[in-house]
Amino acid sequence: MIVLKDVCKTYQVGDEVVRALDHASLTVQDGEFVSIIGPSGSGKSTMMNIIGCLDVADSGEYLLDDIPIEDYTENELAQVRSRKIGFVFQSFNLIPQLTAAENVELPLIYQRVRRAERRRRVQEALERVQLTSRIHHLPSELSGGQQQRVAIARAIAAHPSLILADEPTGNLDSRTGKDIMDIFHELHNSGNTIVLITHDDTVARQAQRSIHILDGHVREVDA
Repeated sequence: MIVLKDVCKTYQVGDEVVRALDHASLTVQDGEFVSIIGPSGSGKSTMMNIIGCLDVADSGEYLLDDIPIEDYTENELAQVRSRKIGFVFQSFNLIPQLTAAENVELPLIYQRVRRAERRRRVQEALERVQLTSRIHHLPSELSGGQQQRVAIARAIAAHPSLILADEPTGNLDSRTGKDIMDIFHELHNSGNTIVLITHDDTVARQAQRSIHILDGHVREVDA
């Protein structure tokens, strides 16, 4: 499903050139649950942005479903991001003025999903994260764990094949973080491919396999 070959990405920070990814290679098979672990500044978020088609590499090759990313048009990449990939972020990225249900529904509106189908998917997604009792609450009326559940529901409502999660437990206490990880395990068991970015070794070890990234270099973590 995901193949990165010899990928490089650099950034200019003042007078310094930062190698966020330095000849990084990675393969994720369809249906896998993979964690990418590394400290702050290691390059893991850059890798997620490239996998999620939010950024492009300076060199190397990225194949998504056996198709080189450079072969996709801008419109096709937008379709990939909205339909094939579900994003979950550490900071939740919910719109404060919208209820839980409206936050989940919004991407489906952009995809021009019919109203009745949108409502069905919103209900289904919020049921999967066990939050139907809070569907009419604003983000400010929800706990951090509940906000992350809404963010996960928003990600899965479009029925993506791939879920990219960037530090999804980073702003949560350990008990709430465990509850969120239980949801990811359920999603994985239901067939989703999951790539989870984390700095937490306890979280990383819950995946089928872990990839370590440091200074842009990637290696498999021994089981």
